[in-house]
Amino acid sequence: MNSCREDVYQKVAALLQNIKNKRGASLALTGAGISTESGIPDFRSPGSGLWEQMDPMETLSAQVLRERPEEFYIRGFRLLTSMKDATPNLAHQILAKLEEAGYIQGVITQNIDNLHHLAGSRRVWEVHGNTREAYCLSCRWRGALSELEQQVAQGSIPPRCPLCGGNARPAVVLFGDPMPVAFNEALEAVKKADLLLVVGSSLSVYPVAYLPELVRHLVIINLTPTPQDYRAEVVLHEKASQALAKIYDRLEGKGL
Repeated sequence: MNSCREDVYQKVAALLQNIKNKRGASLALTGAGISTESGIPDFRSPGSGLWEQMDPMETLSAQVLRERPEEFYIRGFRLLTSMKDATPNLAHQILAKLEEAGYIQGVITQNIDNLHHLAGSRRVWEVHGNTREAYCLSCRWRGALSELEQQVAQGSIPPRCPLCGGNARPAVVLFGDPMPVAFNEALEAVKKADLLLVVGSSLSVYPVAYLPELVRHLVIINLTPTPQDYRAEVVLHEKASQALAKIYDRLEGKGL
C-alpha cells in the first residue's frame, strides 16, 4: 500500500480528532456490509446479495405477514432468526471504542442483527428495527423475539401475544411498514452532526440514503461504489474492519 493511500486513513483520523477537539459531533451510519464478516449475508451486493436469491416482497413484507402469515413465518421469519448466533466482528468493536473515546456520538444502523449492542455501542438508532424484540398488534406488550420463536416451533402461526392473545410480530421494519421513531431521532441527530462515517452501506435505500446529504463532512467505507461517493471527502473501497482498524490506529497509536 503506497504512502498516498496511507495518508487517507490519517485524513479521516484528523477529521474525527478535530471535530472532537471542537466539541462537535460525528456519527456512524452502518449497513449490511459491516456484518458480512460476522457471517451474515448482505442484501444487495452484485453476485452475492440475498435479494438476488429471493424476492423480498415475497419474503419480508408487511403485506405477506398480514395476508399470508404462514408463508411469512415459514420463510421470512426463518431468515430473521438465522442471524441470532452471529457475533460482533472487529468493525463493530472499533465503532464501540470510537464512541467510548468520544470520537463518535453514536451509530445509526440499517441492520437488524443486534451486533452493535453486543459490541458495546451505547447509543444505537436501529432504523430498521431489530431481531431481539417482538410486539403485539393489539395491546402494548413488547417482549423477546424468542417468545415468538417458541410458538412458531410448536406450530402456532401466527404467534399470539402472551398478554391479550392478539397477533404478535417481530420488531423489524418490513417492506411496506412505516419507518419507526428511531429514524426520526436519527434524522435529528444527523442534522446536528458535523461528520457522518458511512460503513458498509450501499446508500441505495431511502429515506436512510438521504442522511449523508445533511452533513458537511462525509466519509464512506464500502466495498463497492455508492451514489454518494462524489460527495465524500474520503472513500475507501475495502472491508470495514480493515479500514476502521487503520483509522483507529492513527487515532490511538495502538492496535486492538
